[in-house]
Amino acid sequence: MRKLFFSSLALVFLLTSCGSKSRSKGELVGVKGKKWHPEKPYGMELIPRGAFVMGKAHEDQAKTLNAPTRTVTVRSFYMDDTEITNSEYRQFVEWVKDSIVRTRLAILADELGIGPEDEGIGEYAFKDTDTTELSVYDKYMLDNYAGMGDNYYEGRALNKDVDLIWDTSEYPDEYYTEVMDSMYLPEEESYNGLRSIDVTKIKYKYNWMDIEAAARARSGNRKDFIKQEELEIYPDTTVWIRDFEYSYNEPMHNDYFWHDAYSDYPVVGVNWMQAKAFCNWRTKFKNDDQKSRGKQFVNQFRLPTEAEWEYAARGGIEGGKYPWGGPYVISDTGCFMANFKPQRGDYAADAALYTVEAKSFEPNEYNLYNMAGNVSEWTNSSFDPGAYQYLSTMNPNIGSQDNKRKVIRGGSWKDVAYFLQVSTRDYEYQDSARSYIGFRTVQDYMGEEDSTNGSRSGL
Repeated sequence: MRKLFFSSLALVFLLTSCGSKSRSKGELVGVKGKKWHPEKPYGMELIPRGAFVMGKAHEDQAKTLNAPTRTVTVRSFYMDDTEITNSEYRQFVEWVKDSIVRTRLAILADELGIGPEDEGIGEYAFKDTDTTELSVYDKYMLDNYAGMGDNYYEGRALNKDVDLIWDTSEYPDEYYTEVMDSMYLPEEESYNGLRSIDVTKIKYKYNWMDIEAAARARSGNRKDFIKQEELEIYPDTTVWIRDFEYSYNEPMHNDYFWHDAYSDYPVVGVNWMQAKAFCNWRTKFKNDDQKSRGKQFVNQFRLPTEAEWEYAARGGIEGGKYPWGGPYVISDTGCFMANFKPQRGDYAADAALYTVEAKSFEPNEYNLYNMAGNVSEWTNSSFDPGAYQYLSTMNPNIGSQDNKRKVIRGGSWKDVAYFLQVSTRDYEYQDSARSYIGFRTVQDYMGEEDSTNGSRSGL
């Protein structure tokens, strides 16, 4: 019987090998993966690869001496055509909040031994509660890995098929009520008869790998370079008060982030670490959808490097002082070209007091809006005054984990024209949030379909 088994196995191997050769005809044809259909990311514009003179080509009026000119080259990438808006960031906050609520409901249901058949909170039990519905792989992972980490519930699938209930009059049972109550501020911290969500509980947790450190180390355990982050991601709305002494800005504090009137305005009050967390979530959100449709994953969304930001802001204009070229900030019709502070004490001379909608003023030649003014923007680069002296001329970037000063670019609604120049450098500390700093994301370019013959264009 044993001989018969191995003979059968050898026959299967032989037939498989022969079949493989017949398909390739003995030629080196490569391993075929999934069919990949590149597509332009929603809300982004393609910035073509190229070289440019980075730095202060014009007089350095501020005498900062931190941006001497240097010719550098950057690869192609996609960039958001506007700053990330309040509406887009709210999508992130709502997703995290809902995930936390679902996790708390599932954990309590698990502790109580309640499943979907029990209705009420049981409808929100972990999907693996009914093991008859699990695949062989899922059963194996549950049996061998559940409870091995710091959190027994880490990685268990939530049931997102059932809608959450936010109307208190429709809560299904007391257990559901208990979980929902834990998400709100206590009664003594409420006023005007309204109970608000405790935003300190809206935390996003994710892992990332420090590939640069791992590559330079040349040895060591892979897990030593995997970092875990967990942080509060709700914008700091108090920046509208703290950034300005002896100034009445309470309406902006009260309404700017959550009210629909400001949905299309750029999000502010987000520090560098929160902007990075948003990029991670956006990648996950897109790839979860890709996975559900059996499509190949997209590469990550991230913050632009300082060089990428300046190259994109220039819009292909050689030696331009501003995204529209320059040298003036007023058009030939007498209108200001961006949202900034044109005159001392006069913030409204450009027809805006604070921020304006993200898609305002004329875009540059790459169809990017507000690359000057409105809000300054976080980049992925650490700030070093002497960086231009030693940076690589190919995709230059300083990504030091020890340097907490991060480059911001573009100037804002409260800045003078100097900070609107495409070559002006500034910085803020990575854990600081401001009422005048936002961000936009980029994604590396990996080709696109050629409509003429269906092939992909070069990278």
